[in-house]
Amino acid sequence: MIISQCVQVVKPPKKLTVSEWADTYRQLSSEASAESGKWRTIRAEYQRGIMDAFSDPDIHTVVWMSSAQVGKTEALLNIIGYFVDQDPSPMLLLQPTLDMAQAFSKDRLAPMTRDTKVLTHKIKDSKAKDSGNTILHKSFAGGHITMAGANSPASLASRPVRVVLCDEVDRYPPSAGSEGDPVNLAFKRSTTFWNKKRMLTSTPTIKDISRIEAAYEDSDKRKFNVPCPECGKKQVLKWSNVSWDENNPETAKYFCEHCGAGWDDSSRWRAVSKGEWIAEAPSNGVAGFWLNEIYSPWVKLSDMAKAFLEAKKSQHTLKTFVNTSLGETWEDDQGEQIEDNVLMNNREDYTVLPTDAVVLTCGVDTQDDRLEGEVKAWGDGNESWGVFPFRIEGKPSQKQVWEDLDNIINDTYKRIDGVELRISCTCIDSGGHFTDEVYKYCKKRAVKRVFAIKGSSIAGKPIVSRPTTSNKLKVKLFTVGTDTAKELIFSRLQLEEFGEGFMHFNKKFDEEYFKMLTSEKLVTTFKKGRPVRIWKPTRPRNEALDYTVYNLAALAILNPNYKKIQENMKPQKVEAQQRTKQVQRPKKGWANSWK
Repeated sequence: MIISQCVQVVKPPKKLTVSEWADTYRQLSSEASAESGKWRTIRAEYQRGIMDAFSDPDIHTVVWMSSAQVGKTEALLNIIGYFVDQDPSPMLLLQPTLDMAQAFSKDRLAPMTRDTKVLTHKIKDSKAKDSGNTILHKSFAGGHITMAGANSPASLASRPVRVVLCDEVDRYPPSAGSEGDPVNLAFKRSTTFWNKKRMLTSTPTIKDISRIEAAYEDSDKRKFNVPCPECGKKQVLKWSNVSWDENNPETAKYFCEHCGAGWDDSSRWRAVSKGEWIAEAPSNGVAGFWLNEIYSPWVKLSDMAKAFLEAKKSQHTLKTFVNTSLGETWEDDQGEQIEDNVLMNNREDYTVLPTDAVVLTCGVDTQDDRLEGEVKAWGDGNESWGVFPFRIEGKPSQKQVWEDLDNIINDTYKRIDGVELRISCTCIDSGGHFTDEVYKYCKKRAVKRVFAIKGSSIAGKPIVSRPTTSNKLKVKLFTVGTDTAKELIFSRLQLEEFGEGFMHFNKKFDEEYFKMLTSEKLVTTFKKGRPVRIWKPTRPRNEALDYTVYNLAALAILNPNYKKIQENMKPQKVEAQQRTKQVQRPKKGWANSWK
């Protein structure tokens, strides 16, 4: 009896899988999770196989290609918690940017270590004295975790790590500075470990360009098969099997591809809890997992149906739905180009702005001997109306050039109901040879939201990033994701129905404008062996495309609430109509026909 008790005391604890560890210890934090409290893997049963792949000695790499809303981040946190508590190791978590790595540490990792008690005493808060921890680096007995950005070469050239977790890899830049592919750089740090574990996760992007798609295709390609509640036959859940009554997405159901039985949300969630992962290719040490939003216990089919109906209004929003809801890559027609003559022929006869126009922006391209730009009006759903393009001759070093631009920015532009609009935000290109002149002009007019911008062609970069003031004049400088903006512009130029995103042009826009607007096309090329998408010029001049990008940037900076602005215009509308009836007077300006 005594010997038996002694054996129990010295006996090592049972080795848990990642899912068993999470079910035993993990606590979901209220500020970081939709459902706080004790973790239950059964809530999203498909997560079990993904997490437990890290406990399988025959698997060295896990690939998770999926939609959003499937619990990826929480599963990733469980994996980190498991290695901290059960199998201490040096780890690297790679996010697309350093800012995202910091946000993950503060908003997700810190709450988990605080609320999951087996971790609290192992990872100290970065604010604690003598903790040896920072926001991006956490030490614990037997290991550490470093959180880094794929855009930072320095963060990828550090000490060896056993566990490498690469999150949202399709949002990584093609190269970490001049060092090469960030995924390869991260993986190299684990090569000396015989028991290394690697993970790639992401929502996919463009077919044949997507990192996560390529990694999944090189895996054993597992899919989660779900039994039908009626006939019991297993199947992979597909969007083509979701259907609803015409004009009534609330009736959306999933229909079995074998017997045709309709599943409501409750039946679907119960069926998913009984599913299993089935590989479609031989095992090679790389376990691949694919999921879409239909599997998610946090998403209703009616909400997906509504999102689809809204998304299919434009190619840009439909692409987002395919990527983030269906977990599939988007197939582009490579090199497809919009014909300038089609846009030219579709010009409209409006001479004053419609009542739907609520906000005005201005985009300005800086050349060595002139300024070129456009005033654009915007309304609900980011529908836009070209007001007029302009060209100001003269070197930007000349005072008169900027005074002429003042005339445009300070002028008023009438709607058909008499309401007068002013330009709310202006973005001016600071590249080229007249950067100082642009900075000086913008600094004096910052109160009017006149901002300097510079373009960045890094794939996936947002249309506008946070401004910096790290220049000698301390001027706010916004970085513009030109590739992202151009994709949005070209998707909107293909719209055929008025409404959300549609771009209107009047007869002030001539043939040369449309040639410049359509002067580039998106093509696939290879850099250092990797396929990348780049915008390739097809004509020598592209100013109209550039200042359309800058107008988009100005709108993104404003982020207007169209409905609220329109409501606030109502009193002004009445006054404007009365004033118009009383007196008609000529006004000076750059667009007199708008008066």
